Amino acid sequence: MVKVLVVEDEIRISNLLRLYLEREAYQVDVVDNGKDGLEWALKEDYHLIVLDVLMPFKNGYEILEEVRRIKKTPVVMLSAKCSEEDIKRGKDLGANEFIAKPFSPGMVVSKIKEILLQEM
Repeated sequence: MVKVLVVEDEIRISNLLRLYLEREAYQVDVVDNGKDGLEWALKEDYHLIVLDVLMPFKNGYEILEEVRRIKKTPVVMLSAKCSEEDIKRGKDLGANEFIAKPFSPGMVVSKIKEILLQEM
């Protein structure tokens, strides 16, 4: 079973992503802050991590940087702030995809499927 971690502080968004991902028969864990997100990302083995950029305690860039020191887990970053600089920073740190908010949950799931197919 495919395991996905969603690290997102906006409950409406994390619930929507969980719903769409569970429809694809993925096992989904959701955490709502950067500190817990980093802890879960490092202790569990996920097939993919969905990571919001702006969150309490640790931002998505900090989490991605720490995860990349240890793991190669694919990461999809989400952000309301999507300048070329933001996207470049995410990609330079090792994000597989950078998606602007607001987004279509169906499009996010499609990107996740695409990345997982490449990884397997």
